[in-house]
Amino acid sequence: MLILPSAAVALGHGETHGVLALLATAAICALLGLLLFLLGRARQEKQVLYARESLVVAGAGWILVSLLGALPFFLSGEIPNYIDAFFEAASGFTTTGASILSNVEAMSRGLLFWRSFTHWMGGIGVLVFILALVRNQNGGGFTLHLLRAESPGPQVGKLAPRMRQSVQLLLGVYLALSVVNLVFLLAGGMPLFDALCTMFGTAGTGGFGIKNSSMAGYSPYLQTVTTVFMALFGVNFTLYYLLVRKQWRGALKDEELRLYVGIMLGSIVLIMLSVLTSGQLPFGEALHHSAFTVSSVMTTTGFATIDFDLWPEFSRAILLILMFAGSMAGSTGGGIKTARLLILWKSARAGVRRMLHPRSVKAVHINGRPLDDAVVKRTHQYLVIYCGLTLLGFAVVALDGHTLETNISAVASCLNNIGPGLGLVGPSANYSIYSGLSKVVLTLYMLVGRLEIFPILILFAPSTWRRKA
Repeated sequence: MLILPSAAVALGHGETHGVLALLATAAICALLGLLLFLLGRARQEKQVLYARESLVVAGAGWILVSLLGALPFFLSGEIPNYIDAFFEAASGFTTTGASILSNVEAMSRGLLFWRSFTHWMGGIGVLVFILALVRNQNGGGFTLHLLRAESPGPQVGKLAPRMRQSVQLLLGVYLALSVVNLVFLLAGGMPLFDALCTMFGTAGTGGFGIKNSSMAGYSPYLQTVTTVFMALFGVNFTLYYLLVRKQWRGALKDEELRLYVGIMLGSIVLIMLSVLTSGQLPFGEALHHSAFTVSSVMTTTGFATIDFDLWPEFSRAILLILMFAGSMAGSTGGGIKTARLLILWKSARAGVRRMLHPRSVKAVHINGRPLDDAVVKRTHQYLVIYCGLTLLGFAVVALDGHTLETNISAVASCLNNIGPGLGLVGPSANYSIYSGLSKVVLTLYMLVGRLEIFPILILFAPSTWRRKA
């Protein structure tokens, strides 16, 4: 069903090969869904699904969706190598925005629309999107576990008593922001097709552009609108729910929001001053492009208005740091998340105090409330595994022989779902330089980053598939 709008766009532009590829993919998905449904009905016993099952479903589901999402590119012949098509589709669904295409504008309209639409679906979460549409047959517990597995951040809770209602509230916020973003783009004179694709990329913080120059060819107004909405989609959606409930004080006093805004504004100022000092841009343009680039990189969107790889080393270093920091938990953005940075900082500070005063009991507090020790422990585990995966991925892609800057930024960009990196994978380049092995590894890293490590690790862990005694 979700592939049909792209088929309609292809049909409207007379792109026969695109229509056939998209409809063939829809048919394959329908047959596969029917097969899985029949296999499920064949097992008559009532099963209760718990956290482990939800993590496996999330991990396997996202891999399967990416494999199927690659079919339109491959069947149409517009991306004849299936590994490249898989890379492109996974980059879309995980809202990474990394591409192997050297000439985006040569792609047909229908497949360009599909390419961007994967961002919008992946932003809110493919499985969460489905949960909002179907009735939950296995109880709210499984739905909550699945939401936690697919939603970014150290902890996820319910917005409403019923889990399905919570999912629908999240989707409602997402839809509302998307529509408002689209209206502002259309008001700036952007064509409808361009506005839809740009909105998909902004809402999902994905960054697939439909022009080779990304956002550089659009007006300063349209670039500014995108700057603002990228930042808005990097905010925890729970805060928007609080604003709708008129709980302004609770939303505006949120510690993670303050950290997120502080890092973003501070980075804009520092990069602007660095660019001004280098004499590359006048004040107005330096502020404009610094704000856009920081908003794009920190929210892991990946749109570009300028080749920031040509900026001074200090500016590029800040952008590399922002790639790891990421946006807020509960948003469509990637990265480590400012919530985890806040937890790690407060946890480290509490640890130092315990060393100075061994008998004191100092809990970690967020927004005035003590944080569960399990959340703190899980945050530390996440960081350790995250660092290990970064080093491992860097070692693998280094086999291709590219520069240190290119390889480390490529791994960081894919693991944090950003898109453009530095060096040979900068905003004016693409990932076609890498071998098939590196592309597969980087594709898996996109999925690992989008699902925040644990679902993919548990999916491939041998102990997950051992029968219980």
